[in-house]
Amino acid sequence: MKTKFIFTAFIFSLICSYSCSVKKFIPENETLYIGSNLELESEERIDDIKAIRSELEGLIRPEPNGKVLGMYFGLWAHYKGSKERPGFINKFLKKRFGEEPVYFSKVNPQNTEELMFNRLENNGFFYSETSSEVNRGEKFTSVSYKVKLSEPYLLRSLSVDRDSLEVDKEIIKLIEDSPLKSGTRFSLSKMQAEKERIDEALKSLGYYNFNPNYLIFEADTNVSDKREFDLFLRFRSNVPQSGIIPYKVRNIRVFPNYSVMEDEDRLDTVSIGGKDFIQGVEVFRPDLLEQYILLEKDERFSPQKSRLTSNRLSSIGTYRFVNLRYEEADDSVTHGNLDANIFLSPLTKRSIRAELQGVSKSNNFAGPALNLVYRNRNLYQGGEVFSLTGKFAYETQIAGGELSGLNSIELGLKADLVYPRVVFFIPIKERFSYSVPKTKMSLGTEYQSRGGLYRLNTFSANYGYFWNANRFVFHEINPISLNVVNLSRTSPEFEEILDNNPFLRRSFEQQFIAGINYTFNYDKLSGRFRRHGLFVGTTLDIAGNGLSLANRVTGGAEGTFLGLNYAQYGRGDLDLRYYFRINENHTIATRMFGGVGLPYGNSESLPFVKQFFAGGPNSIRAFRIRSVGPGTYRPESSGVAAFFDQAGDIRFEGNIEYRFPLVSILKGAVFMDAGNVWLMNENEALPGGKFTSDWWNELAVGAGVGLRFDIEFFVLRFDFATPMRIPYLPEDQRWGNSLDVRSRTWRRERLIFNFAIGYPF
Repeated sequence: MKTKFIFTAFIFSLICSYSCSVKKFIPENETLYIGSNLELESEERIDDIKAIRSELEGLIRPEPNGKVLGMYFGLWAHYKGSKERPGFINKFLKKRFGEEPVYFSKVNPQNTEELMFNRLENNGFFYSETSSEVNRGEKFTSVSYKVKLSEPYLLRSLSVDRDSLEVDKEIIKLIEDSPLKSGTRFSLSKMQAEKERIDEALKSLGYYNFNPNYLIFEADTNVSDKREFDLFLRFRSNVPQSGIIPYKVRNIRVFPNYSVMEDEDRLDTVSIGGKDFIQGVEVFRPDLLEQYILLEKDERFSPQKSRLTSNRLSSIGTYRFVNLRYEEADDSVTHGNLDANIFLSPLTKRSIRAELQGVSKSNNFAGPALNLVYRNRNLYQGGEVFSLTGKFAYETQIAGGELSGLNSIELGLKADLVYPRVVFFIPIKERFSYSVPKTKMSLGTEYQSRGGLYRLNTFSANYGYFWNANRFVFHEINPISLNVVNLSRTSPEFEEILDNNPFLRRSFEQQFIAGINYTFNYDKLSGRFRRHGLFVGTTLDIAGNGLSLANRVTGGAEGTFLGLNYAQYGRGDLDLRYYFRINENHTIATRMFGGVGLPYGNSESLPFVKQFFAGGPNSIRAFRIRSVGPGTYRPESSGVAAFFDQAGDIRFEGNIEYRFPLVSILKGAVFMDAGNVWLMNENEALPGGKFTSDWWNELAVGAGVGLRFDIEFFVLRFDFATPMRIPYLPEDQRWGNSLDVRSRTWRRERLIFNFAIGYPF
């Protein structure tokens, strides 16, 4: 078999080499440019020689045609598709993969030499030498460039050429922290960066009209016998007076309901905190809106406060557009004046949205779901967002067997009220955060009827805060989180299931969950050109301690509150994701997730809604949703007991996925997932489910391929996966997969299809 494989691969490579040969297509009077190499010589040690080489190599133009496995496939596709009668396949290959030929006639080595010489002088290597040699063949030509670096010029001193004005004194202070220190190599790019640093610093000091082009560096190389130079920073001639004086904010005008069609005669002005709020019918209370504006009258112009003010106003959630404009007013000799105008265009206040969904689950349940959402974006004229969501879902078992006839009905109603500020029993006014902290109050109820087996009523209430500390960091804390689960009706059949599985019974017991939870996210994954992306997310959830303490103080019955059993547990998880972008279109995405829940006190297991699950489109995709574990436990293959999800107190999972483009918006992926869930305590009804030191030998592993339609604002994902390691099999049989795609039985049992919206991580 090995010999046959090697022979087949050899024959295939010969066919590809012949079929993708481009020599016969190259015109007689042309040769194909196949690239260049660069040789650097230097008598002195250059610390950043790799950066210099990279910069010089970036000047070599044009880029030669690309190769795939040593063959000019793109060029071959272009030639084949450019024939007089190319055919459908060749046309497609040219359109999708074709590359225009790069002939040596398009290459100008002398011009490249001059560019290299100029770039070297810009980096302090004056009087360097550049040369090139053309290596011409019958059909292919390359170029060899040789650069001999001279001894670079190093900075001896940096000074400002004048010091009479206030702006001169500010620049002198800034120069003290300049990265242009003695011994720094001459570099035009570093000088430009220094001017931009000074410009940014002066803008923050109120110099509204300052421009980095007002500054100029002059170098004096005749300062010693060594290759040294002195650097002088001065202003160009004819710099306008407005560019070198600080500006103050004279007036602040806010238009909370701005419209170009609004009649100015019908507008009223209310002044609060030195700010004028101009509107007709009051759409936003000025005393509340004033808290979001960081600008202050008679303060110096600040680009940071301007930016933060725009961010804060945009984060309220009430406005479609936020436009902060400055108008220059009369200037004095020592400073200028600015009028700040803030134009706010509101979103539509009320909206109703209906969502009709089709739900299909791995346990062969399917059915429709309807969501109705009413939203008021400015309930009390303070940016409050009120949402009322109603949900109806019906699912029925579409397969035959013991499970036929089962159905599920879910009804839900939830109200959310979000205040774009901190609501606390003590007035709190924050002024300098990246965005506005928000207060969220939620109240909801849900009714579930599962196939005549049981009815479950859930009531929830939450009170908390969430905010963005900066572009990448998000916090959410809910000091009040209440959840009441009431199993109102059970059938004899379901009671038998609970009797056989005490763990499941304890999960479904009527419980009162009262606790506190905190979520932290650090998200630096986005950005097409960011080579390394990182996400860190964690959630901490603690319940029951406050009620237990209250019972001890009041002498109440331990483990109950208002006649309800309450849950005691601690739960935490950590989600780590790392993206390595090979280039703009190719990415290796990885994730590692770990979570632990510890029931204690009067609780022997986590509440069902707080347990961990594994398997499904956003987890281990080679296994159906919530069908992995706990541990090596193997559930019943049929019967009503299979109607319930498999869960655990501990979860560990790792994923890796290679993402690449196919055609237009169609992307591809190859992935592997591994993980499982375990129980903290032994459970006779779930043998093999307890976490042990041999946990790593109980991991489920799967691999597969995926197709994704990436349409910018959303992604449709189709993943096909198959198990590589099944944890509930005997230890010597867990690894392995026949991969018999042609077998209908194999496809039914081992090929798992997942459809989802968005990437899995």
